[in-house]
Amino acid sequence: MNKLIITEMQGKIFTAWLSEGRVVQLSAEEKEKPSILGHIYIGKVKNIVKNIGAAFVEIEEGYIGYYSLTENKKHLFSNGSDPSSPLRAGDEIIVQVARDSVKTKAPVLTSNLNFTGRLCVLTTGKNMVGFSTKITDSVWKAQVRERLETMRNSSFLGPTGRVGIIVRTNAYEAGEEALLKEVRMLSEKGSSLIQNAAYRTCKTQLDQAYPAYTAALRDSYMGETDEIVTDNRQILDTLMEYMKELPTEDIPKLKFYEDAAFPLCKLYSLETALERALSPRVWLKSGGYLVIEPTEALTVIDVNTGKYSGKKTPEETIFKINLEAAEEVAGQLRLRNISGIIIVDFIDMDKEEKREALLKRLREFCGRDHVKTTVVDITSLNLVEITRKKVKRPLYEQVEKKQGRAVT
Repeated sequence: MNKLIITEMQGKIFTAWLSEGRVVQLSAEEKEKPSILGHIYIGKVKNIVKNIGAAFVEIEEGYIGYYSLTENKKHLFSNGSDPSSPLRAGDEIIVQVARDSVKTKAPVLTSNLNFTGRLCVLTTGKNMVGFSTKITDSVWKAQVRERLETMRNSSFLGPTGRVGIIVRTNAYEAGEEALLKEVRMLSEKGSSLIQNAAYRTCKTQLDQAYPAYTAALRDSYMGETDEIVTDNRQILDTLMEYMKELPTEDIPKLKFYEDAAFPLCKLYSLETALERALSPRVWLKSGGYLVIEPTEALTVIDVNTGKYSGKKTPEETIFKINLEAAEEVAGQLRLRNISGIIIVDFIDMDKEEKREALLKRLREFCGRDHVKTTVVDITSLNLVEITRKKVKRPLYEQVEKKQGRAVT
């Protein structure tokens, strides 16, 4: 049974995915100062720094965000001015928080607004129709593309022209009509937001993203969840509100847990799961182990034989441990939300066919991740390169004490 558990623990809101009783994904959100990732504001350009190709935009009083002029060549002026007009200090523009603040770094802002549903994403930053790589039915895609291209002609406009539509994996299961219905709903939301911006004051919030824990539900695959459980009334109400706005088959699966004497975090041993997810060492069933070390530039994972004492030959032993480690590496990337560049130092194997078999197994496990993960190759030093899309901060940063908002 797959369960989504959402509960308060250690002063934060924790979201845990459980599959067959094991925690496979864990994330934390500040209770008092939740993330502003995805929020949309009317910001005021405070100053432009040409030598770094960026502007600094005030989205709330005293709260400044970083706005790249290299990535944002066109702008959403709140007064409807030409998007190609040069940006100047004092301009008021519509921006979305693309990356939350990290320690002393300011949040990253963008004019490429994204409206994300369960079946699709509408974006002002791309003028195209795209599909999830997990949808392989070319006939279905061609049929849907034709209808979506027609809809784009009547959708709200972004700075690059017609809105872009990215079809998510769930759309294939949900069906064409459900997808088109969600496209219309998100388009109406985007159109209303941009039109209303002309009548709103500067440094106000135009749209507030739902709490981070709703993203776990939104990004899950159709039919993947058997139960959604929380012991917090406010979380329950928020989930119900979200489910009604974005119709889903999961409403009957939502359960409220009421045993105050034995809270959810104890029932599912979430504190133990968190402790293990923050530990640098991960033991394998064979007796081998991983050492996971994050750095500023990348994450390094080392595979060791450890306590393995099987009767196989050294070559078979190493291959067995590496295959087991491949599955665990893929699992740990999701559990800890490790992203960016990952380097895995598997135990050296001499035979090319063994290395190819290992890569195939690793790609298979990484392909199950909800976040795009790419196994690149094995280097000449026998190091495996992996990249994983950055969606939000890794778990160890999520549980660090909040440093406060970065101000420039």
